[in-house]
Amino acid sequence: MMKRFRKTMLGLALALAVAAVPSWINAEQRRGQQGGANPFPGGANPDGSLRPTSPVSRLFSQDAYTEYAILDPGSEQFRIRFLPEETRTGATELVNATRGGSEGSDVEVYDPRTGKPLKFTYQQEGNDPENHAIRATLPIPVPEGGIGRVLIYKTYKDPRTYMMHGDDIVWVRSLSGYRLGVILPKGFAFISSNVAAQLTTQADGRLKLAFANPSGQSNPVTIHARKTTAAFAPLQYADMFFDDIKTLYDLDAPDTHAIKVDQSYSDYRKGAKARLDSLAYLQLQDLKVIDLDTAKAFAPVKDGNVMSVTLEVPIADDKQSAHIRITGTLKDAGYKADNGDLVFDRTLHGLRNTVLLPAGWEVAGVSQSGTIGTYQGRAFVALINLNAENNYRVIIHARKAAP
Repeated sequence: MMKRFRKTMLGLALALAVAAVPSWINAEQRRGQQGGANPFPGGANPDGSLRPTSPVSRLFSQDAYTEYAILDPGSEQFRIRFLPEETRTGATELVNATRGGSEGSDVEVYDPRTGKPLKFTYQQEGNDPENHAIRATLPIPVPEGGIGRVLIYKTYKDPRTYMMHGDDIVWVRSLSGYRLGVILPKGFAFISSNVAAQLTTQADGRLKLAFANPSGQSNPVTIHARKTTAAFAPLQYADMFFDDIKTLYDLDAPDTHAIKVDQSYSDYRKGAKARLDSLAYLQLQDLKVIDLDTAKAFAPVKDGNVMSVTLEVPIADDKQSAHIRITGTLKDAGYKADNGDLVFDRTLHGLRNTVLLPAGWEVAGVSQSGTIGTYQGRAFVALINLNAENNYRVIIHARKAAP
């Protein structure tokens, strides 16, 4: 029987207070837990003027990926693929409270590490009949230094979101996720989309939009599509926004040229080994590689021209992935002091990169578009690569504040 339920992301980062995980992760997961009135609540005043939001303090945008596959015209249904995370040490379940006003069905939950189904319940939460949640039992309690994750499939029926205008599809939804995808039914082409997105063709001929919402805040999306007789051939553009890689460059004093690097990502390539491709551009000292699903250390070995690790559970199907964290120290002559300036000049790779300045330095210039924030009293620049090219040069200048 179809049920109504509300979609939010309660299974995302809350609190992980363990020494094995860097302090920047701990602080990000404590964010929002402190009580007291917020002097910068955001939103709007009664007269329509905007209220200021809190200063940016998150080093990275949220981690969940959400994909919406629009089903047959007239069905008012769309199938969701959702990849959330749970970071509380010792947590045994991940809760996905879901959006009210939609009828939900066909819930499936899997372990992304093994691809096997997970036990879950899907039921009303509290006294509100429109408030439902999926409670997925994690394969193991979230270990210290690890992250729990699940793969959820669910179908919504929502005539407010999915409607027809004659024979044309109209799909509108406020998307608060960060990395997103929307797939049209087969035999339909886009009339318009109001978000800048990568457009590609699936193996079965369906068209897909892939895009990022860098702020992670509410992002209204409207798509219009029409029937077409065009037969779309598959295109091999990789979905750059499905990639969850994120890299933190934690700068030491500029005269040391030393940078602490912390990178995490999911690897979906099939096989019993995971290649550590990023070590080709990260020449790290004190290298450590961790399986984030178990918090166990990997033993990297030379594998031809690259380093690789052997997976406890080989990747055999599309529901599986390895969740990997790489840490170490980088010496880079492009990070230096120059006439009183701190200069970070480096080619960065991947979707998300954050550069955390040493204490006492203020951002003076950034060559690429980035978000400037403050983390534990230290300035940072968070960069989102919205282009298909996987690498781009970034130059950051900073000046030291007077003591």
